[in-house]
This record gives sequence, C-alpha cells and structure tokens, in this order.
Amino acid sequence: MPNRAKIRPTDELPPSDFRFHLPLLSLSAVFGDDWFSLKAEAFARFFGTPIFLVTQTAIVAIWIGLNVIGVTHFDVYPFILLNLAFSLQAAYAAPLILLAQTRQADRDKAHADADARHREAIAQASEARETLAAQQTAQLLVLMAQNTELTVAVQQLSQQIETLTRDVHRKVVEATGG
Repeated sequence: MPNRAKIRPTDELPPSDFRFHLPLLSLSAVFGDDWFSLKAEAFARFFGTPIFLVTQTAIVAIWIGLNVIGVTHFDVYPFILLNLAFSLQAAYAAPLILLAQTRQADRDKAHADADARHREAIAQASEARETLAAQQTAQLLVLMAQNTELTVAVQQLSQQIETLTRDVHRKVVEATGG
C-alpha cells in the first residue's frame, strides 16, 4: 500500500487544484489498514473479476463432471456438498461486498464534497477576478478621460504658445525695422 501523508484539517495546504482532496488521502482502506483488512478487501474485489468467474465455473464443471461420470463419488447428484460450498461462499461474500460498497460510497461522497468545495472556490476566484477586471476597466476609463483632457489642454497651450511666438516675432521684427 502506498505511503499516504496524514493531513489534518488545520494544516496549511499549498494552493493547488487539488487542495480540497488532500485531506481525503488519509482515508483508510475499506476494512482498515491491517493485514486481514487488506486481504478481505482484495478478496471482495476479486469476486467480480473474470478470472474468478472462469475459475469458479471450471471448478464446478470439473466437480460435477467427476461425480456424474463416476470417477469419484464424494458428492453425487443432487450435489449437496457443492450446494454447501456455494452457501458458505455466499455467506462470506455478501457481507464483504456490502461492506466494500458502503465504504466506497462514503469515499465517493467525501470526494464529491471535495469537488463541490473546489468548484465553489473556483467560482469565488472567478468572481473576484471579474470584480477586479471591472474595477481596472473603470480605472482605465478614468485614466483615458484624464489623458484626453490633458491632450486637449496641451493642444490649447501649444496653440497659445504658437500665437505668442508669432506675436513676439512680429513685434521684434517691427522694432528692428525689418
């Protein structure tokens, strides 16, 4: 089993896309973390695999074949011992599978909650960015208006300077007699 970091809710979490999922890393295996629990979970997961189904089918076919053909007579027709074996298997398999499903549902719920918190955080960050963008747009509009006013003022001052320069030049030319 991989070594999972134990994270408490009070620990500082680095900002990341999965910061809401990090606390869920400490969820234990379905039946706990001891040897028996890990083997029980593996056993419960093994029941639905093709390997299990094919192997069980082959064993049952061989069992019935050997008893029907007469090679052995340890469980003759109606196969009471085979039925007992299936009952024993069902008695252990059903609770293991139900426990695994219940714990998996709990894990799925915890991950769904973390996903919802993550989506909410993304939505809040998006709203904050939109608000900031609107504020910056408003500031840009104010700055553009001020720039326009300054440009008009510079143009007017430039025209006044040009008029004054012509007046001064004309008076200097008249005074020097030229």
